Amino acid sequence: MQFNKIIVAMLTLVSLALVVFLGFKTRNTIQEYNYIGRNMRDTITVDGQGKVTTQPDLTIVTLGVVTEGTTVEDIQTQNTNKMNSIITAIKELGIDAKDIQTQNFNVNPKYSWEDGDRKEDGYQINQNVEVKVRKQEDVSKILSKSSELGANQIGGMRFVIDDKTQFEQEARKEAIADAKAKAQELANELNITIVKVVTFSEFGGASPAPYYAREMMATAMDSAAAVPEPMIEQGSEDVISNVSVTFEVR
Repeated sequence: MQFNKIIVAMLTLVSLALVVFLGFKTRNTIQEYNYIGRNMRDTITVDGQGKVTTQPDLTIVTLGVVTEGTTVEDIQTQNTNKMNSIITAIKELGIDAKDIQTQNFNVNPKYSWEDGDRKEDGYQINQNVEVKVRKQEDVSKILSKSSELGANQIGGMRFVIDDKTQFEQEARKEAIADAKAKAQELANELNITIVKVVTFSEFGGASPAPYYAREMMATAMDSAAAVPEPMIEQGSEDVISNVSVTFEVR
């Protein structure tokens, strides 16, 4: 009888201990569920922007020759001779072969309409090359020389920065400094103290590169050799960095 009482007492103690353990375990689980993924730190988030303005150092020109005629053989010979002469002349002006790239070579039939019927009316060949000009003073020379040799089409002109790394770094430093200044100003107004950076993100951009007007390009391409070389203005480009910084405060 006494033995049974001892067994019952021991089982009761074990049961109580198990209940207490399960109670603490359940509480901890609930707390973990409530706090997982939550940042309990006090934070403020501010944006900053930095901008570096510089001149483009690379001009990309697209030159083309369009030839029309009755037979593919004739216009291909004419078109090829003109384009080969243009490429040779561009190289003689100091442009490296790696900076000249053929963009397309298309042969298409032409059609005309007569009494409501469509009929084939010869062919057209279109060939374009993209030229990277690394010296600004060579751009006008290339345009004038190409027009002399038969270039009669241009797809556009882009002024770009060949390597933006240095300017992106400078813009980023300015953006971070801007964010820090804004955060410190806000902290002073709210009577809080900035502790450290919690998160940082960056997204950048650049102002649109200026384009040489298509109408002006057409005039340049139609100019004779005696006409003065067209003036090409490359303008400037903005390298922009936008950052978002979250600071822990107390």
